[in-house]
Amino acid sequence: MRHIKLVIGYDGTDFHGFQRQKGLRTVQEELERTLTTLLGHFVSVKAAGRTDAGVHAEGQVISFWTSCPIPVERLPLALNSFLPADIVAKRATEVSPNFHPRFDATGRVYRYLIDNRPVPSALLRRYAWHIPEPLNVEAMRRAAEFLIGVHDFASFHASGSDLGSTVREMRRVVVTKSRGIIAITMEANAFLYHMARIIVGTLVEIGLGQRSPEEMRAILEARDRSVAGKTAPPHGLCLVRVKYGRKGIKDGAEEGAA
Repeated sequence: MRHIKLVIGYDGTDFHGFQRQKGLRTVQEELERTLTTLLGHFVSVKAAGRTDAGVHAEGQVISFWTSCPIPVERLPLALNSFLPADIVAKRATEVSPNFHPRFDATGRVYRYLIDNRPVPSALLRRYAWHIPEPLNVEAMRRAAEFLIGVHDFASFHASGSDLGSTVREMRRVVVTKSRGIIAITMEANAFLYHMARIIVGTLVEIGLGQRSPEEMRAILEARDRSVAGKTAPPHGLCLVRVKYGRKGIKDGAEEGAA
């Protein structure tokens, strides 16, 4: 048996999230069904993160076991001939038996897109949150600086998930704007439930002038979800990359870069 690490991308619009749910179309269900057909035996997959309904991915990482002799470098091409068009297998590598795509990850990178123009783009409607009012990007950047470092992010944690500690290390939050499109890129060792989307919703309120950039410090210190901004809609969010160290990687396999 070989243990395979596979980097995938998907358009989350028509999925009810990654995790399998009875009677609903999910990324996990499609992957397991397709891998089982291709490899000729039942396949169960583990993932680096369980993205919500409507959230996209460019660099999601899964792992699974197989006894099929298909060369690992040919797996993505073979798999893509069976997968639906909204899921793409990007690259595969063999990993050690103890590799876990979630628990061995050392960092995650998410990107959120905002279409900040008076008239929205028809092509971006599935991938960017349209906000017609002008956003103050500089104010959003100043507010984002308060998030960098190791903090208790309880104020940015939605109910419905109990992960124990709400302390996380935020390594960067970069806010850029080009031709009316704002991109908010966040990297942390791990994210809480809805953390990225609540941060975006809070930054948008600051960009609209409804809050001052300095309020971000008080929101962090409050450790209270009710004091943070609204949760941004899911369709603007994309899991760009999952980062790994050398643990569990065989034969120089590269990280799950987008």
